[in-house]
Amino acid sequence: MKLNVFTFLFLSGILSLALISCNSGNNRSEELLNSDVVTNPNTASGNESRGDLPIIVFEETEHNFGRIIEGETVSFSFSFTNTGKRDLVIAEVSTSCGCAVPSYPKTAIKPGEKGAIKISFNSRGRKGFQTKTIVVVANTQPNVTQLKIKSQVVVPGE
Repeated sequence: MKLNVFTFLFLSGILSLALISCNSGNNRSEELLNSDVVTNPNTASGNESRGDLPIIVFEETEHNFGRIIEGETVSFSFSFTNTGKRDLVIAEVSTSCGCAVPSYPKTAIKPGEKGAIKISFNSRGRKGFQTKTIVVVANTQPNVTQLKIKSQVVVPGE
């Protein structure tokens, strides 16, 4: 008899967890993107069609802050234009260090429109020449673009 009660409680717990986990994503308030903005130009035949893709063109892909004082926070915006024929969607921007924090558009950039990816670099605890890499993942081909920031962090009195 105890085995049946245990089995019932165990199965009830599993069922409850399954129902809770299946419903966890339904209450998101964030705006969902239209699936029409995602296109894969690679085909089984090997013929690629890149003509209709978004194209992200940065005004510059590297920025040097020069000499900055340790503890200072500096920022730079990497400006870009979507020169392609479809909406540009930036899926993710990551940095090689937690000292560099990105901010980027979360909505689609229409063809011909401009946007910017802002990077704030906190030099606290850093010393000497610094180079940080920013990786931009978007619905372009190739889908990864790398940006860089550089600086020379100096400590006053040293």
